[in-house]
Amino acid sequence: MKERGETHSSVNAEPAPDLPRGFWDDAELVNHTVTKEPISLRVDADVLEFFKAQGKGHLTRMNAVLRSYVEAQRSKTHR
Repeated sequence: MKERGETHSSVNAEPAPDLPRGFWDDAELVNHTVTKEPISLRVDADVLEFFKAQGKGHLTRMNAVLRSYVEAQRSKTHR
């Protein structure tokens, strides 16, 4: 995140909303400390542009989509 410039909040950022009492009571810690592997990946130009158009963090979003697909496939095989 530091390399992408996402670690500093904007001076003009909206203040965080007040959360209702008990908001975090049912929260679960999700630990995705999987080691990431650097790779070279070829994707269609329009796919890359779609993710880039959403702003910084496009590679993180692409990884999230891939993770979602993997988890969906794994749940199909464990039925």
